[in-house]
Amino acid sequence: MASAAVRDELLCSICLSTYTDPVMLRCGHNFCRVCIHHVLDTQDEAGVYSCPECREESQERPALMRCLALCNIMENILTTPLTQTEAEIFCTYCVDSPVPAAKSCLLCEASLCEKHLRVHSKSAEHVLCEPRANLGDRKCSVHKKILEYYCTEDAACICVYCSAGEHRGHRVEMLDEAFQKKKKRLRNVLQQLTTRREETEERVRSLEESRRKAQEKASGEAERVTALCRDIRRQLDDLEKRVLSEISRQEKEESLLVSALIQKLEIQKDELSRKMRHMEELCNMTDPLTVLQEPDTGDLYDPEEEGGDEGTGGHDEGDEDTGGHEKMLNNVDGPDVAVISDTLHTLCDIVTGIRRGIYVEGPADILLDVNTAGNNIHISYDQKTATSIHGMQTSPETVERFQYYQVMSRRRFSSGRHYWDVEISRSEWWRVGMCYPSIHRRGQQSSIGDNNKSWCLRRYNNQYSVIHDSEEILLPRKISSNRFRIYLDIEAGRLSFYELCNPIRHLHTFTAAFSETLHAALRVYAGSITILKEATSGRNHNRN
Repeated sequence: MASAAVRDELLCSICLSTYTDPVMLRCGHNFCRVCIHHVLDTQDEAGVYSCPECREESQERPALMRCLALCNIMENILTTPLTQTEAEIFCTYCVDSPVPAAKSCLLCEASLCEKHLRVHSKSAEHVLCEPRANLGDRKCSVHKKILEYYCTEDAACICVYCSAGEHRGHRVEMLDEAFQKKKKRLRNVLQQLTTRREETEERVRSLEESRRKAQEKASGEAERVTALCRDIRRQLDDLEKRVLSEISRQEKEESLLVSALIQKLEIQKDELSRKMRHMEELCNMTDPLTVLQEPDTGDLYDPEEEGGDEGTGGHDEGDEDTGGHEKMLNNVDGPDVAVISDTLHTLCDIVTGIRRGIYVEGPADILLDVNTAGNNIHISYDQKTATSIHGMQTSPETVERFQYYQVMSRRRFSSGRHYWDVEISRSEWWRVGMCYPSIHRRGQQSSIGDNNKSWCLRRYNNQYSVIHDSEEILLPRKISSNRFRIYLDIEAGRLSFYELCNPIRHLHTFTAAFSETLHAALRVYAGSITILKEATSGRNHNRN
Protein backbone atom coordinates (compact mmCIF):
# COMPACT_ATOMS: atom_id res chain seq x y z
CA MET A 1 0.00 0.00 0.00
CA ALA A 2 2.84 2.34 0.85
CA SER A 3 4.43 1.72 -2.51
CA ALA A 4 1.13 2.44 -4.29
CA ALA A 5 0.63 5.66 -2.28
CA VAL A 6 4.12 6.84 -3.18
CA ARG A 7 3.47 6.17 -6.84
CA ASP A 8 0.20 8.15 -6.65
CA GLU A 9 2.20 11.16 -5.50
CA LEU A 10 4.36 10.84 -8.62
CA LEU A 11 1.40 11.22 -10.98
CA CYS A 12 0.78 14.43 -12.90
CA SER A 13 -2.79 15.57 -12.17
CA ILE A 14 -3.20 16.70 -15.76
CA CYS A 15 -2.09 13.65 -17.79
CA LEU A 16 -2.52 11.18 -14.85
CA SER A 17 0.85 9.65 -15.70
CA THR A 18 4.17 9.80 -13.93
CA TYR A 19 5.93 13.11 -14.19
CA THR A 20 7.97 13.94 -17.24
CA ASP A 21 10.37 16.85 -16.65
CA PRO A 22 8.39 18.04 -13.56
CA VAL A 23 8.07 21.78 -12.90
CA MET A 24 6.44 23.67 -10.00
CA LEU A 25 4.14 26.71 -9.80
CA ARG A 26 4.36 29.39 -7.07
CA CYS A 27 1.57 27.64 -5.18
CA GLY A 28 3.75 24.55 -4.83
CA HIS A 29 1.89 22.14 -7.11
CA ASN A 30 3.88 20.08 -9.59
CA PHE A 31 3.08 19.18 -13.21
CA CYS A 32 4.77 17.87 -16.32
CA ARG A 33 6.36 20.77 -18.18
CA VAL A 34 4.47 19.96 -21.39
CA CYS A 35 1.13 19.51 -19.58
CA ILE A 36 1.22 22.80 -17.68
CA HIS A 37 2.38 24.65 -20.79
CA HIS A 38 -0.64 23.31 -22.63
CA VAL A 39 -3.02 24.42 -19.82
CA LEU A 40 -1.50 27.91 -19.64
CA ASP A 41 -1.73 28.23 -23.43
CA THR A 42 -5.47 27.61 -23.28
CA GLN A 43 -5.78 30.36 -20.60
CA ASP A 44 -3.98 33.00 -22.69
CA GLU A 45 -7.17 34.30 -24.31
CA ALA A 46 -8.92 34.78 -20.94
CA GLY A 47 -5.95 36.79 -19.57
CA VAL A 48 -6.27 35.03 -16.18
CA TYR A 49 -4.07 32.06 -15.24
CA SER A 50 -4.99 29.54 -12.54
CA CYS A 51 -3.41 26.40 -11.07
CA PRO A 52 -5.22 23.24 -12.17
CA GLU A 53 -4.96 21.91 -8.56
CA CYS A 54 -5.81 24.81 -6.21
CA ARG A 55 -7.26 27.31 -8.71
CA GLU A 56 -4.95 30.08 -7.47
CA GLU A 57 -5.19 32.88 -10.02
CA SER A 58 -2.70 35.41 -11.34
CA GLN A 59 -2.88 38.12 -13.98
CA GLU A 60 0.52 37.27 -15.40
CA ARG A 61 1.58 33.95 -16.81
CA PRO A 62 3.29 32.19 -13.90
CA ALA A 63 6.92 31.32 -14.12
CA LEU A 64 7.79 27.61 -14.06
CA MET A 65 10.49 26.32 -11.75
CA ARG A 66 12.11 22.96 -12.24
CA CYS A 67 11.55 20.63 -9.29
CA LEU A 68 14.95 19.02 -8.75
CA ALA A 69 13.76 16.62 -6.06
CA LEU A 70 11.03 15.16 -8.22
CA CYS A 71 13.44 14.97 -11.18
CA ASN A 72 15.87 12.91 -9.13
CA ILE A 73 13.09 10.63 -7.87
CA MET A 74 11.78 10.05 -11.38
CA GLU A 75 15.26 9.27 -12.68
CA ASN A 76 15.75 6.68 -9.92
CA ILE A 77 12.39 5.06 -10.62
CA LEU A 78 12.99 4.89 -14.35
CA THR A 79 16.43 3.32 -13.92
CA THR A 80 15.36 0.78 -11.22
CA PRO A 81 13.58 -2.38 -12.46
CA LEU A 82 10.20 -3.23 -10.91
CA THR A 83 9.93 -6.04 -8.41
CA GLN A 84 7.55 -8.96 -8.85
CA THR A 85 5.04 -7.30 -6.49
CA GLU A 86 5.23 -3.96 -8.29
CA ALA A 87 5.00 -5.45 -11.74
CA GLU A 88 1.94 -7.60 -11.01
CA ILE A 89 -1.39 -6.81 -9.33
CA PHE A 90 -2.27 -8.75 -6.20
CA CYS A 91 -5.15 -8.62 -3.77
CA THR A 92 -4.67 -5.78 -1.26
CA TYR A 93 -5.84 -7.93 1.68
CA CYS A 94 -3.89 -11.09 0.83
CA VAL A 95 -0.82 -9.45 -0.69
CA ASP A 96 1.49 -12.09 0.76
CA SER A 97 -0.26 -14.84 -1.22
CA PRO A 98 0.40 -15.16 -4.97
CA VAL A 99 -3.29 -14.76 -5.90
CA PRO A 100 -3.90 -12.16 -8.63
CA ALA A 101 -6.65 -9.60 -8.04
CA ALA A 102 -10.00 -10.19 -9.77
CA LYS A 103 -11.39 -6.63 -9.54
CA SER A 104 -10.46 -3.18 -8.24
CA CYS A 105 -12.77 -1.13 -5.98
CA LEU A 106 -12.61 2.59 -6.73
CA LEU A 107 -14.23 3.58 -3.45
CA CYS A 108 -11.81 1.58 -1.34
CA GLU A 109 -8.88 2.10 -3.70
CA ALA A 110 -8.07 -1.58 -3.33
CA SER A 111 -7.41 -4.52 -5.64
CA LEU A 112 -9.43 -7.57 -4.58
CA CYS A 113 -9.34 -11.29 -5.19
CA GLU A 114 -12.49 -13.39 -5.61
CA LYS A 115 -12.69 -14.02 -1.82
CA HIS A 116 -12.52 -10.38 -0.68
CA LEU A 117 -14.64 -9.14 -3.62
CA ARG A 118 -17.91 -10.60 -2.29
CA VAL A 119 -18.69 -7.85 0.27
CA HIS A 120 -17.76 -5.01 -2.10
CA SER A 121 -19.91 -6.34 -4.93
CA LYS A 122 -23.08 -6.22 -2.80
CA SER A 123 -23.00 -2.43 -2.39
CA ALA A 124 -23.76 0.01 -5.21
CA GLU A 125 -21.36 2.57 -3.72
CA HIS A 126 -18.43 0.29 -4.32
CA VAL A 127 -17.69 0.90 -8.01
CA LEU A 128 -15.75 -2.02 -9.43
CA CYS A 129 -13.44 -2.00 -12.47
CA GLU A 130 -10.79 -4.14 -14.05
CA PRO A 131 -7.85 -4.77 -11.73
CA ARG A 132 -5.11 -2.14 -11.95
CA ALA A 133 -2.10 -1.20 -9.87
CA ASN A 134 -2.77 2.55 -9.88
CA LEU A 135 -6.40 3.30 -9.01
CA GLY A 136 -5.72 7.01 -8.80
CA ASP A 137 -6.11 7.42 -12.57
CA ARG A 138 -9.86 6.60 -12.16
CA LYS A 139 -10.36 9.68 -9.97
CA CYS A 140 -10.60 13.32 -10.90
CA SER A 141 -7.21 14.97 -10.48
CA VAL A 142 -8.90 18.15 -9.24
CA HIS A 143 -11.71 16.95 -6.99
CA LYS A 144 -10.39 13.47 -6.17
CA LYS A 145 -13.77 11.99 -7.02
CA ILE A 146 -14.53 8.97 -9.16
CA LEU A 147 -14.72 9.71 -12.90
CA GLU A 148 -18.35 8.78 -13.62
CA TYR A 149 -19.18 10.98 -16.63
CA TYR A 150 -17.85 11.77 -20.08
CA CYS A 151 -18.01 15.26 -21.63
CA THR A 152 -18.59 14.74 -25.33
CA GLU A 153 -17.72 18.35 -26.19
CA ASP A 154 -14.32 18.31 -24.48
CA ALA A 155 -13.78 14.54 -24.95
CA ALA A 156 -12.84 14.27 -21.28
CA CYS A 157 -13.73 11.94 -18.42
CA ILE A 158 -15.07 14.03 -15.50
CA CYS A 159 -16.47 13.64 -11.98
CA VAL A 160 -19.80 14.94 -10.62
CA TYR A 161 -18.20 18.20 -9.46
CA CYS A 162 -16.64 18.79 -12.91
CA SER A 163 -20.07 18.36 -14.56
CA ALA A 164 -21.47 21.07 -12.27
CA GLY A 165 -18.42 23.26 -12.62
CA GLU A 166 -16.30 24.00 -15.69
CA HIS A 167 -18.28 21.50 -17.83
CA ARG A 168 -21.68 22.94 -16.91
CA GLY A 169 -23.95 23.16 -19.93
CA HIS A 170 -21.90 20.66 -21.87
CA ARG A 171 -23.33 17.48 -23.21
CA VAL A 172 -22.45 14.84 -20.63
CA GLU A 173 -22.99 11.08 -20.74
CA MET A 174 -22.50 8.31 -18.22
CA LEU A 175 -19.03 6.86 -18.49
CA ASP A 176 -20.23 3.32 -19.29
CA GLU A 177 -22.74 4.61 -21.84
CA ALA A 178 -20.07 6.69 -23.58
CA PHE A 179 -17.76 3.69 -23.31
CA GLN A 180 -20.30 1.41 -25.05
CA LYS A 181 -21.00 4.01 -27.77
CA LYS A 182 -17.32 4.41 -28.48
CA LYS A 183 -16.85 0.65 -28.54
CA LYS A 184 -19.72 0.46 -31.03
CA ARG A 185 -18.09 3.10 -33.21
CA LEU A 186 -14.79 1.32 -32.92
CA ARG A 187 -16.45 -1.96 -33.92
CA ASN A 188 -17.96 -0.24 -36.97
CA VAL A 189 -14.58 1.20 -37.86
CA LEU A 190 -13.02 -2.20 -37.22
CA GLN A 191 -15.60 -3.80 -39.52
CA GLN A 192 -14.88 -1.24 -42.22
CA LEU A 193 -11.15 -1.73 -41.79
CA THR A 194 -11.66 -5.51 -41.92
CA THR A 195 -13.68 -5.16 -45.11
CA ARG A 196 -11.06 -2.89 -46.65
CA ARG A 197 -8.32 -5.28 -45.60
CA GLU A 198 -10.21 -8.19 -47.20
CA GLU A 199 -10.69 -6.13 -50.35
CA THR A 200 -7.01 -5.25 -50.29
CA GLU A 201 -6.10 -8.91 -49.79
CA GLU A 202 -8.39 -9.82 -52.69
CA ARG A 203 -6.72 -7.21 -54.87
CA VAL A 204 -3.32 -8.53 -53.83
CA ARG A 205 -4.43 -12.06 -54.74
CA SER A 206 -5.82 -10.77 -58.03
CA LEU A 207 -2.59 -8.92 -58.80
CA GLU A 208 -0.54 -11.95 -57.85
CA GLU A 209 -2.71 -14.06 -60.17
CA SER A 210 -2.26 -11.48 -62.93
CA ARG A 211 1.49 -11.51 -62.32
CA ARG A 212 1.49 -15.32 -62.44
CA LYS A 213 -0.48 -15.31 -65.69
CA ALA A 214 1.81 -12.62 -67.12
CA GLN A 215 4.83 -14.72 -66.18
CA GLU A 216 3.26 -17.82 -67.73
CA LYS A 217 2.37 -15.87 -70.86
CA ALA A 218 5.86 -14.40 -71.06
CA SER A 219 7.32 -17.88 -70.59
CA GLY A 220 5.02 -19.25 -73.29
CA GLU A 221 5.93 -16.41 -75.65
CA ALA A 222 9.62 -16.98 -74.94
CA GLU A 223 9.21 -20.68 -75.76
CA ARG A 224 7.22 -19.83 -78.89
CA VAL A 225 9.85 -17.35 -80.06
CA THR A 226 12.62 -19.83 -79.27
CA ALA A 227 10.83 -22.54 -81.25
CA LEU A 228 10.13 -20.09 -84.07
CA CYS A 229 13.77 -18.99 -84.27
CA ARG A 230 14.88 -22.63 -84.10
CA ASP A 231 12.53 -23.46 -86.97
CA ILE A 232 13.77 -20.43 -88.94
CA ARG A 233 17.38 -21.49 -88.41
CA ARG A 234 16.47 -25.00 -89.57
CA GLN A 235 14.76 -23.59 -92.66
CA LEU A 236 17.74 -21.36 -93.37
CA ASP A 237 20.12 -24.30 -92.98
CA ASP A 238 17.97 -26.41 -95.33
CA LEU A 239 17.75 -23.52 -97.77
CA GLU A 240 21.52 -23.00 -97.67
CA LYS A 241 22.10 -26.68 -98.38
CA ARG A 242 19.62 -26.62 -101.27
CA VAL A 243 21.14 -23.51 -102.86
CA LEU A 244 24.71 -24.73 -102.42
CA SER A 245 23.71 -28.13 -103.80
CA GLU A 246 22.07 -26.47 -106.80
CA ILE A 247 25.15 -24.31 -107.40
CA SER A 248 27.43 -27.37 -107.11
CA ARG A 249 25.25 -29.38 -109.49
CA GLN A 250 25.21 -26.60 -112.08
CA GLU A 251 28.96 -26.12 -111.66
CA LYS A 252 29.56 -29.82 -112.37
CA GLU A 253 27.28 -29.79 -115.43
CA GLU A 254 28.97 -26.69 -116.81
CA SER A 255 32.43 -28.08 -116.05
CA LEU A 256 31.60 -31.23 -118.00
CA LEU A 257 30.22 -29.14 -120.85
CA VAL A 258 33.29 -26.93 -120.96
CA SER A 259 35.59 -29.95 -120.78
CA ALA A 260 33.81 -31.57 -123.72
CA LEU A 261 34.01 -28.31 -125.66
CA ILE A 262 37.72 -27.95 -124.92
CA GLN A 263 38.34 -31.52 -126.02
CA LYS A 264 36.47 -30.97 -129.27
CA LEU A 265 38.34 -27.72 -129.92
CA GLU A 266 41.68 -29.43 -129.26
CA ILE A 267 40.80 -32.08 -131.88
CA GLN A 268 39.82 -29.34 -134.32
CA LYS A 269 43.03 -27.46 -133.58
CA ASP A 270 45.13 -30.55 -134.28
CA GLU A 271 43.24 -31.17 -137.52
CA LEU A 272 43.71 -27.55 -138.57
CA SER A 273 47.42 -27.73 -137.78
CA ARG A 274 47.74 -30.85 -139.92
CA LYS A 275 45.94 -29.22 -142.83
CA MET A 276 48.03 -26.07 -142.46
CA ARG A 277 51.23 -28.06 -142.72
CA HIS A 278 49.93 -29.83 -145.82
CA MET A 279 49.03 -26.51 -147.44
CA GLU A 280 52.41 -25.07 -146.58
CA GLU A 281 54.02 -28.05 -148.32
CA LEU A 282 51.89 -27.47 -151.43
CA CYS A 283 52.72 -23.77 -151.38
CA ASN A 284 56.42 -24.55 -151.26
CA MET A 285 56.32 -27.02 -154.18
CA THR A 286 57.67 -25.94 -157.59
CA ASP A 287 56.17 -28.77 -159.61
CA PRO A 288 52.86 -27.47 -161.07
CA LEU A 289 51.59 -30.95 -161.88
CA THR A 290 51.83 -32.10 -158.29
CA VAL A 291 50.01 -29.01 -156.97
CA LEU A 292 47.25 -29.16 -159.56
CA GLN A 293 46.62 -32.85 -158.98
CA GLU A 294 45.89 -32.24 -155.28
CA PRO A 295 42.12 -32.05 -154.39
CA ASP A 296 40.52 -28.64 -153.94
CA THR A 297 40.90 -27.07 -150.50
CA GLY A 298 37.17 -27.36 -149.95
CA ASP A 299 37.49 -31.14 -149.94
CA LEU A 300 39.82 -30.86 -146.95
CA TYR A 301 36.91 -29.96 -144.55
CA ASP A 302 34.39 -32.23 -142.96
CA PRO A 303 30.91 -31.38 -144.30
CA GLU A 304 29.47 -31.96 -140.82
CA GLU A 305 31.72 -29.21 -139.50
CA GLU A 306 30.63 -26.86 -142.26
CA GLY A 307 26.98 -27.24 -141.24
CA GLY A 308 25.77 -26.86 -144.86
CA ASP A 309 24.65 -29.05 -147.79
CA GLU A 310 27.09 -30.87 -150.00
CA GLY A 311 28.32 -28.96 -152.97
CA THR A 312 27.61 -25.53 -151.56
CA GLY A 313 31.18 -24.94 -150.55
CA GLY A 314 30.55 -21.22 -150.39
CA HIS A 315 30.61 -20.79 -146.57
CA ASP A 316 33.54 -19.22 -144.85
CA GLU A 317 35.47 -21.65 -142.66
CA GLY A 318 35.93 -19.17 -139.82
CA ASP A 319 32.23 -18.32 -139.75
CA GLU A 320 31.20 -21.96 -139.46
CA ASP A 321 33.60 -22.76 -136.60
CA THR A 322 32.84 -19.56 -134.76
CA GLY A 323 29.07 -20.06 -135.02
CA GLY A 324 29.24 -23.61 -133.65
CA HIS A 325 31.51 -22.67 -130.81
CA GLU A 326 29.43 -19.65 -129.83
CA LYS A 327 26.33 -21.82 -129.78
CA MET A 328 28.04 -24.20 -127.36
CA LEU A 329 29.44 -21.36 -125.28
CA ASN A 330 25.97 -19.91 -124.89
CA ASN A 331 25.25 -22.88 -122.67
CA VAL A 332 28.19 -22.04 -120.39
CA ASP A 333 27.04 -18.79 -118.73
CA GLY A 334 27.65 -19.80 -115.11
CA PRO A 335 25.02 -20.93 -112.55
CA ASP A 336 21.37 -20.51 -113.46
CA VAL A 337 20.61 -17.30 -111.54
CA ALA A 338 16.86 -17.60 -112.19
CA VAL A 339 16.68 -21.00 -110.46
CA ILE A 340 18.81 -19.82 -107.55
CA SER A 341 16.80 -16.58 -107.19
CA ASP A 342 13.57 -18.53 -107.16
CA THR A 343 14.98 -20.80 -104.46
CA LEU A 344 16.16 -17.79 -102.46
CA HIS A 345 12.66 -16.31 -102.67
CA THR A 346 11.83 -18.62 -99.76
CA LEU A 347 14.53 -16.84 -97.74
CA CYS A 348 12.92 -13.50 -98.63
CA ASP A 349 9.57 -14.85 -97.43
CA ILE A 350 11.10 -15.94 -94.13
CA VAL A 351 12.84 -12.61 -93.51
CA THR A 352 9.79 -10.62 -94.59
CA GLY A 353 7.61 -12.79 -92.43
CA ILE A 354 9.75 -12.14 -89.37
CA ARG A 355 9.75 -8.41 -89.98
CA ARG A 356 6.07 -8.10 -90.77
CA GLY A 357 4.51 -11.04 -88.89
CA ILE A 358 3.82 -13.57 -91.65
CA TYR A 359 3.42 -16.28 -89.04
CA VAL A 360 -0.27 -15.82 -88.40
CA GLU A 361 -2.02 -17.79 -85.67
CA GLY A 362 -3.86 -20.19 -87.96
CA PRO A 363 -5.63 -20.64 -91.28
CA ALA A 364 -8.54 -18.39 -92.16
CA ASP A 365 -11.96 -19.93 -91.55
CA ILE A 366 -13.49 -19.84 -95.02
CA LEU A 367 -16.96 -21.04 -96.01
CA LEU A 368 -18.21 -21.07 -99.58
CA ASP A 369 -21.22 -18.90 -100.43
CA VAL A 370 -23.84 -21.15 -102.05
CA ASN A 371 -25.66 -18.04 -103.32
CA THR A 372 -22.72 -17.35 -105.65
CA ALA A 373 -22.14 -20.93 -106.86
CA GLY A 374 -22.82 -21.65 -110.54
CA ASN A 375 -25.58 -24.15 -111.27
CA ASN A 376 -23.04 -26.77 -112.36
CA ILE A 377 -21.15 -26.54 -109.04
CA HIS A 378 -22.26 -28.51 -105.99
CA ILE A 379 -21.34 -27.12 -102.56
CA SER A 380 -20.89 -29.65 -99.74
CA TYR A 381 -22.91 -29.56 -96.51
CA ASP A 382 -20.01 -28.07 -94.51
CA GLN A 383 -19.53 -25.45 -97.27
CA LYS A 384 -15.87 -26.42 -97.67
CA THR A 385 -15.89 -28.36 -100.97
CA ALA A 386 -16.90 -27.32 -104.50
CA THR A 387 -17.53 -30.21 -106.92
CA SER A 388 -18.18 -29.99 -110.65
CA ILE A 389 -21.32 -31.89 -111.72
CA HIS A 390 -22.89 -32.94 -115.02
CA GLY A 391 -26.02 -31.06 -115.93
CA MET A 392 -27.45 -27.99 -114.28
CA GLN A 393 -29.03 -27.51 -110.87
CA THR A 394 -32.23 -25.57 -110.37
CA SER A 395 -30.87 -22.83 -108.11
CA PRO A 396 -32.56 -19.45 -108.77
CA GLU A 397 -30.71 -17.06 -111.04
CA THR A 398 -29.60 -13.99 -109.07
CA VAL A 399 -27.18 -11.13 -109.66
CA GLU A 400 -24.79 -12.74 -107.17
CA ARG A 401 -24.62 -16.16 -108.81
CA PHE A 402 -21.85 -17.00 -111.29
CA GLN A 403 -22.96 -18.36 -114.62
CA TYR A 404 -20.65 -21.39 -114.71
CA TYR A 405 -18.17 -23.45 -112.69
CA GLN A 406 -17.28 -20.78 -110.11
CA VAL A 407 -18.00 -19.91 -106.46
CA MET A 408 -16.90 -17.24 -104.00
CA SER A 409 -16.36 -17.29 -100.22
CA ARG A 410 -18.80 -15.77 -97.76
CA ARG A 411 -15.99 -14.18 -95.76
CA ARG A 412 -14.50 -10.87 -96.77
CA PHE A 413 -10.91 -9.81 -96.12
CA SER A 414 -10.39 -6.08 -95.62
CA SER A 415 -7.17 -5.93 -93.57
CA GLY A 416 -4.48 -8.04 -91.98
CA ARG A 417 -2.58 -11.15 -93.02
CA HIS A 418 -4.41 -14.41 -93.81
CA TYR A 419 -3.82 -17.72 -95.52
CA TRP A 420 -5.90 -20.70 -96.57
CA ASP A 421 -5.09 -24.11 -98.01
CA VAL A 422 -6.84 -26.09 -100.74
CA GLU A 423 -6.70 -29.68 -101.94
CA ILE A 424 -7.50 -30.67 -105.53
CA SER A 425 -9.18 -34.02 -106.26
CA ARG A 426 -9.56 -35.71 -109.67
CA SER A 427 -9.22 -32.47 -111.64
CA GLU A 428 -6.84 -31.42 -114.41
CA TRP A 429 -8.55 -28.09 -115.05
CA TRP A 430 -9.08 -25.63 -112.18
CA ARG A 431 -8.34 -22.17 -110.76
CA VAL A 432 -7.95 -20.90 -107.15
CA GLY A 433 -7.36 -17.34 -106.00
CA MET A 434 -8.91 -14.09 -104.75
CA CYS A 435 -11.37 -11.63 -106.26
CA TYR A 436 -13.23 -8.39 -105.56
CA PRO A 437 -16.98 -8.65 -104.87
CA SER A 438 -17.55 -6.45 -107.95
CA ILE A 439 -16.27 -9.17 -110.32
CA HIS A 440 -18.51 -9.93 -113.30
CA ARG A 441 -20.85 -12.90 -112.88
CA ARG A 442 -21.58 -13.51 -116.56
CA GLY A 443 -19.49 -14.02 -119.68
CA GLN A 444 -15.85 -14.88 -120.32
CA GLN A 445 -14.55 -12.11 -118.06
CA SER A 446 -16.25 -13.66 -115.03
CA SER A 447 -13.48 -16.28 -114.75
CA ILE A 448 -11.02 -15.44 -111.98
CA GLY A 449 -7.80 -14.16 -113.50
CA ASP A 450 -9.41 -13.03 -116.77
CA ASN A 451 -10.11 -9.51 -115.44
CA ASN A 452 -8.51 -6.79 -113.32
CA LYS A 453 -10.64 -7.74 -110.31
CA SER A 454 -9.12 -11.14 -109.59
CA TRP A 455 -5.88 -13.14 -109.30
CA CYS A 456 -5.49 -16.90 -109.58
CA LEU A 457 -3.28 -19.98 -109.79
CA ARG A 458 -4.38 -22.11 -112.74
CA ARG A 459 -3.88 -25.65 -113.98
CA TYR A 460 -4.83 -26.57 -117.51
CA ASN A 461 -3.96 -30.20 -118.32
CA ASN A 462 -0.32 -30.48 -117.22
CA GLN A 463 0.61 -26.79 -117.35
CA TYR A 464 0.55 -24.49 -114.29
CA SER A 465 0.37 -20.70 -114.51
CA VAL A 466 -0.73 -17.57 -112.65
CA ILE A 467 -3.14 -15.07 -114.23
CA HIS A 468 -4.29 -11.50 -113.57
CA ASP A 469 -6.17 -9.25 -115.97
CA SER A 470 -5.84 -11.98 -118.65
CA GLU A 471 -2.02 -11.79 -118.49
CA GLU A 472 -0.70 -15.32 -117.97
CA ILE A 473 2.70 -16.24 -116.53
CA LEU A 474 3.73 -19.85 -117.01
CA LEU A 475 5.39 -21.62 -114.08
CA PRO A 476 8.45 -23.51 -115.31
CA ARG A 477 8.98 -25.75 -112.33
CA LYS A 478 7.47 -29.20 -112.00
CA ILE A 479 4.61 -29.41 -109.50
CA SER A 480 3.82 -32.76 -107.93
CA SER A 481 1.54 -31.84 -105.00
CA ASN A 482 -2.21 -31.48 -105.10
CA ARG A 483 -2.29 -29.10 -102.13
CA PHE A 484 -1.65 -25.36 -102.31
CA ARG A 485 -1.55 -22.36 -99.97
CA ILE A 486 -2.82 -18.88 -100.77
CA TYR A 487 -1.29 -16.18 -98.54
CA LEU A 488 -2.74 -12.66 -98.43
CA ASP A 489 -1.15 -9.56 -96.86
CA ILE A 490 -3.54 -6.71 -97.60
CA GLU A 491 -1.53 -3.86 -96.06
CA ALA A 492 1.60 -4.94 -97.94
CA GLY A 493 -0.39 -5.54 -101.16
CA ARG A 494 0.91 -9.10 -101.59
CA LEU A 495 -0.91 -12.24 -102.78
CA SER A 496 1.32 -15.33 -102.84
CA PHE A 497 0.83 -18.92 -103.96
CA TYR A 498 2.77 -21.87 -102.49
CA GLU A 499 3.01 -25.56 -103.26
CA LEU A 500 2.55 -27.62 -100.08
CA CYS A 501 5.42 -30.04 -100.55
CA ASN A 502 8.43 -30.76 -98.37
CA PRO A 503 9.66 -28.13 -97.96
CA ILE A 504 6.94 -25.64 -98.94
CA ARG A 505 7.83 -24.03 -102.28
CA HIS A 506 7.00 -20.52 -103.39
CA LEU A 507 5.32 -20.36 -106.80
CA HIS A 508 4.50 -16.71 -107.43
CA THR A 509 3.64 -13.42 -105.68
CA PHE A 510 1.34 -10.73 -107.06
CA THR A 511 1.77 -7.16 -105.81
CA ALA A 512 -1.17 -4.78 -105.97
CA ALA A 513 -2.78 -1.87 -104.14
CA PHE A 514 -6.03 -3.58 -103.20
CA SER A 515 -8.91 -1.14 -103.62
CA GLU A 516 -11.76 -3.37 -102.41
CA THR A 517 -12.37 -6.11 -99.90
CA LEU A 518 -11.33 -9.55 -101.14
CA HIS A 519 -13.04 -12.96 -101.32
CA ALA A 520 -11.56 -16.39 -101.84
CA ALA A 521 -12.65 -17.82 -105.21
CA LEU A 522 -12.66 -21.31 -106.80
CA ARG A 523 -13.26 -22.44 -110.38
CA VAL A 524 -13.38 -26.17 -111.11
CA TYR A 525 -14.30 -27.78 -114.44
CA ALA A 526 -13.95 -31.39 -113.27
CA GLY A 527 -13.40 -33.11 -109.93
CA SER A 528 -13.49 -31.05 -106.75
CA ILE A 529 -11.62 -28.47 -104.67
CA THR A 530 -11.69 -28.58 -100.86
CA ILE A 531 -10.78 -25.78 -98.47
CA LEU A 532 -8.81 -27.47 -95.69
CA LYS A 533 -9.95 -26.81 -92.12
CA GLU A 534 -6.46 -26.94 -90.64
CA ALA A 535 -3.06 -25.72 -91.69
CA THR A 536 -1.15 -28.20 -93.81
CA SER A 537 2.54 -28.75 -93.24
CA GLY A 538 4.89 -29.28 -96.15
CA ARG A 539 4.28 -32.86 -97.29
CA ASN A 540 4.20 -34.42 -100.71
CA HIS A 541 0.72 -35.28 -101.96
CA ASN A 542 0.40 -37.00 -105.29
CA ARG A 543 -2.38 -35.89 -107.55
CA ASN A 544 -5.38 -38.13 -107.99
